[in-house]
Amino acid sequence: MIDLCGSLTFAGPLGPKELSHCLRLDSDPFSASWTKEQWDKELTDIMRPCVGIWQRGQLLAIACGWLVIDELHITNVTVAKNIRRQGLGYQVTSILLDYGRSRGARHATLEVNSINTAALKLYNKLGFSDVGKRSCYYENNDARVQWLKL
Repeated sequence: MIDLCGSLTFAGPLGPKELSHCLRLDSDPFSASWTKEQWDKELTDIMRPCVGIWQRGQLLAIACGWLVIDELHITNVTVAKNIRRQGLGYQVTSILLDYGRSRGARHATLEVNSINTAALKLYNKLGFSDVGKRSCYYENNDARVQWLKL
């Protein structure tokens, strides 16, 4: 487990230079598991902001989204397995939501796997609420469509 107390932690935007770090972190079954090509696009498109939390040169958490008119569509939130449930998902998602607000987003939306209880708790804590369902969106699982007014 990584000790988050008393050590320098940095949060900020992710770009093409962080590609290998993003690929390494985004390999969990509940993560978006994007290809290298998808990450290339996410990290170079100004309308697809990605932010991360770092400690000692290691990427610990990622949140990415798409800015579409007045909406921030959250596409990926991932935290390193060995440090989950320590508030990093909340922090990195909050940073992305703040960025979206600063760029004119009035609301945020996302899809979350209906069996991902940790993510559902996180999004509930952030104020998201269910507005719909996408059947079989994740292989054999449904997605819950959630919405947040910014």
